[in-house]
Amino acid sequence: MYWDVKTVKPLPDYRIFVETEDGRRGIFDVKPYLDHGVFRELRDTHYFNQVGILFGAVTWPHAQDIAPETLLTEMIPVESMPNEAIQTDAPQAARR
Repeated sequence: MYWDVKTVKPLPDYRIFVETEDGRRGIFDVKPYLDHGVFRELRDTHYFNQVGILFGAVTWPHAQDIAPETLLTEMIPVESMPNEAIQTDAPQAARR
């Protein structure tokens, strides 16, 4: 579908950069979810950085997911991927 996520990148401070099939891009803040149920596991930055895409939704290995509709409703639109998204890697995450 046109709102399916085609790109996701972990960012510092429990945020993710997302881009949908129709070209919308934004930053989604996951922090409000970190105290709820299965999302608590995302507090581990190493695990958080394992974010991926499955069937158009943002997912993590242990079945946490965020639907594209939620992303589109709550993300802050951006024109392009922030530089920090490109630079995020495991060693930086470990320093936080």
